[in-house]
Amino acid sequence: MQKSLSTINISIIIPVYNEEENIANLYGELKSIFSCTSRKYELIFINDASSDNSLDILRNISLKDPCVKVINFWRNFGQTAALSAGIEHAKGEIIIPMDGDGQNDPADIPLFVKKIDEGFAVVSGWRKNRKDSFIRVLPSMIANLLIRKITGVKIHDNGCSLKAYKREILEEVRLYGEMHRFISVYASWSGGKVTEVVVNHRPRIGGKSKYGMSRIFKVILDLYVIKFLYSYMNRPIHFFGKYGFRFLALGFGILTWAIVLKIFYHRSLISTPLPQIGFSFILVAVQLVLTGIVAELMMRTYYESQNKKPYKIREIIDSNK
Repeated sequence: MQKSLSTINISIIIPVYNEEENIANLYGELKSIFSCTSRKYELIFINDASSDNSLDILRNISLKDPCVKVINFWRNFGQTAALSAGIEHAKGEIIIPMDGDGQNDPADIPLFVKKIDEGFAVVSGWRKNRKDSFIRVLPSMIANLLIRKITGVKIHDNGCSLKAYKREILEEVRLYGEMHRFISVYASWSGGKVTEVVVNHRPRIGGKSKYGMSRIFKVILDLYVIKFLYSYMNRPIHFFGKYGFRFLALGFGILTWAIVLKIFYHRSLISTPLPQIGFSFILVAVQLVLTGIVAELMMRTYYESQNKKPYKIREIIDSNK
């Protein structure tokens, strides 16, 4: 039985890694939710090279249910890669990712769909009452605080996997590293309407958590990457040149002070490290400016070789047409 692309309204994307104890229950809950609606749907499970029986369980479900698609990775690529693969193969106009561990409640899905129908481009889940240990909650709190401060997007829980997206908001998004948690940021920066809803977060019944403190450092690095791409993608020379001129001014200031010491205080230039430090800062400044020029050339090649535009048009209103 083939699924018609035109009739699939909602795609549920579920990355799975060693969740054999949770898959059957989650699948049953999802089927129950969609049995109460006329919405057409598909369930896309991405098996991220599980070492337990997750793949066998998913394969059996897929053979019995034409609404289920299973993507099986060669090796473990991580949650972001799994979500990216799911989005690429999704056919729905509304795309909803969620965890495969059963902590996200499928009963919240109708609320997400309602918000999308109201005109929001992204609906983000907020696990206001998390059922996790402090060891898991603390990294998430730190990461969310950093994301809010640096991006200016006031989402309480960027780490919640349960979200809903309009398909068009994801069409030009490419996910790397831990960047799946920043899609709400991309959408907001692009002018999309973003909101969040409080979701029911459930305790993990089976399996083992794959999260830890190390994710904070990954989030920080990815956060600065997207901040750079958003603010300076079309003008990298401004970023490198800004810091280049700062180092240049600092270098000349240090050299000037070394000369002042020589003239007015009779301090030999070789008796102080100031000249070496000043010239080092000037050298760094020159390198930064040259890096900016190279980045500018790469950016122009990127856009012109692929006929890409540095803007995205929402609509054109022309009374003459």
